[in-house]
Amino acid sequence: MSLNDPVDPAVATVTAGAPVLETEPKAQAVGGLPSRFSCFVTGTDTEIGKTLVSSAILHKLVSGGVRACGMKPIAAGAVMVDGELHNDDADALIAASNVHLPANLTTPYMLRAAAAPHIAAALDGVTIESVPIIAAYAEIAAASDAVVVEGVGGFRVPLSDDFDSADLAAQLNLPMVLVVGLRLGCISHSLLTIEAIVARNLVVAGWVVNEIDPDMEFADENVAALQQRIPAPLLGRIPYLDNPTAASAAEYIELARLPGWPPVQD
Repeated sequence: MSLNDPVDPAVATVTAGAPVLETEPKAQAVGGLPSRFSCFVTGTDTEIGKTLVSSAILHKLVSGGVRACGMKPIAAGAVMVDGELHNDDADALIAASNVHLPANLTTPYMLRAAAAPHIAAALDGVTIESVPIIAAYAEIAAASDAVVVEGVGGFRVPLSDDFDSADLAAQLNLPMVLVVGLRLGCISHSLLTIEAIVARNLVVAGWVVNEIDPDMEFADENVAALQQRIPAPLLGRIPYLDNPTAASAAEYIELARLPGWPPVQD
């Protein structure tokens, strides 16, 4: 599968309000065969539930009999366990997947410091580059029928002096799923993120609301405001969960409208 195959880029125009997609995202097919499913999960910020949503997507795929693998290209905040570096987010994706590949493929950059990736990489004496990530993605895609790639932090996070997470998303060119952490300020964060995504000709395939503040006032009104302004389907609203799991979160999302979504048994 070519890295440029997943979808036709959506065309966006920016008016006085939010950007509006002029075309619906759709999956491409090669030689009459349906394309494999893949998506890139990004978020309005860090610690807003990207891993939970990514794991929930994987859970739905696996439950439907699809050979699925999660990928966390860059993970900061790793600890040594039994002689190997582990990161909670990367481990959660592994647990939700049913295709298991070497960690240097599913997480090419496993960084020790729980800091911004470019800082953590510098502390480890490495430079984050796109080539190892793209090569690893290609191997994962070849070994599975579905790939869920989780970004790091928000949409625009520095990875090196001249490379950031938005550049990585543009190079992978996968349909984007935006996770909105429902808290004060999420409207602006969401719309700015959408503008940044469509400015790179990426498909905004859908968005998921994750309630991270159980005491947030006017939560419904915030969601309604976003629905009026985000030019993509709302895929679900995950309530605040005391013990969130991939399975419990998956109950609140409906993914059939994602481009290339396979006919799984939900």
